[in-house]
Amino acid sequence: MENQPKWYFHPVLIFVSSVVALATSLFLYIYWYMEVSSGLKEVVRRYNLDTTRFYEAQTWVVILVLSILVGIILAGMLIIFIYNQKTLQFYRLQHNFINNFTHELKTPVTSLKLYLETFQRHELSREDQLKYLGYMIRDVNRLSDNISRILDLARIESRSHEGEFVESDLVQTVEAFCKANAHLFQGSDIRVHNSSGSSFVYLVNVPLFEMLLMNLLINAIKYNTSERPIVDIRFVPQKRRLDIQFEDNGIGLEKKEIRKIFKKFYQAGRSDDRSAKGSGLGLYLVRQIVRIHKGKIGAESRGPGKGSIFTLTLPLRKARAA
Repeated sequence: MENQPKWYFHPVLIFVSSVVALATSLFLYIYWYMEVSSGLKEVVRRYNLDTTRFYEAQTWVVILVLSILVGIILAGMLIIFIYNQKTLQFYRLQHNFINNFTHELKTPVTSLKLYLETFQRHELSREDQLKYLGYMIRDVNRLSDNISRILDLARIESRSHEGEFVESDLVQTVEAFCKANAHLFQGSDIRVHNSSGSSFVYLVNVPLFEMLLMNLLINAIKYNTSERPIVDIRFVPQKRRLDIQFEDNGIGLEKKEIRKIFKKFYQAGRSDDRSAKGSGLGLYLVRQIVRIHKGKIGAESRGPGKGSIFTLTLPLRKARAA
C-alpha cells in the first residue's frame, strides 16, 4: 500500500497502547484509592498532619496522571479512526481503478473482435480495409499503453527498474525525446524553451526520465479539448534549484483536485464515472520517478478550461549549469 505508516504509527500498536493506557489508569485508580489512601491515613493519624492539604495534593496528582492517560487513549482512538478512513479511501480508489481498468481492457478487445469478425464475414474494399486496420492499430496501442503502465508500476514499486544514473544534459534529453516521439504527438505542438541559454547537467536514469516525460505529455494532450493541443516546456533556473515547467492549454484542474492527482488510482472527476480517461496511474508514476531523482513535482491551474502547469523541481546541487 502506498505510503505505509511508520512502525510506531501502526494501528495495532496504537490500539494495544490505548488498551494498556486504559488498563493502567484503572489499576492506578484502584491502587491509589484502596491501597495508598489507607496507608496515608495511617501516616496522617500517627503524625497528626493536616489532612486537608495532604489529600488535596494527592487528588491533584491523581487527576493529572489520569488526564494524561485518558489523553493518550483519545489520541490513539483518533489516530486509528484517521488511519481507517484513509484505508477505506484507498480501497475505494483501488476498487474504482479495477472497474475502470477492466473497462479500459475490455473495450479495445471487444472492438478488435468486432473488426476481425467483419473481415471474416465480408468482402471489403481496400479503402475499408485500411480504415478498419487503422482502428485496430489504435486499439492495440491502447491495450499496449495500459499494460505498459501496469508493468512500469510493478518495476518502480519493486525497485527493479533497469538502467543506471548517468550525467545528462536535461535540455538535450527533452529535445531528443520530443523529436524521437514526434509521431506519438501528431496534431499537437510541443515547444521547448530555454531562455537562459544554459545547459543543465543532472544525474538521471534515462529510461525512467523518458517515462516521466511520456506520461506528462500524453496526459497534457489527452486532457485537452483544443483544436491543437499545445505544451510549452520551460527550463527556469532558480537560486538553488531548476524548475522544468510543463504548461498546456488543456481542460485545467479544480483546486480541490490538485493535491489528489498524484495519488495512486486517483482519477479526476467523479469516482463512479467509468467514462473517465486514463487508469489513474500516470501521474502516480511521475511522482515516484521524480522521487527517485531526488526532486519534487507540483501542479497548478487557473481553473477548469484554463490549462495546467506541472512543475518538476530538481536541486541545483546535483545539477551543473554551463
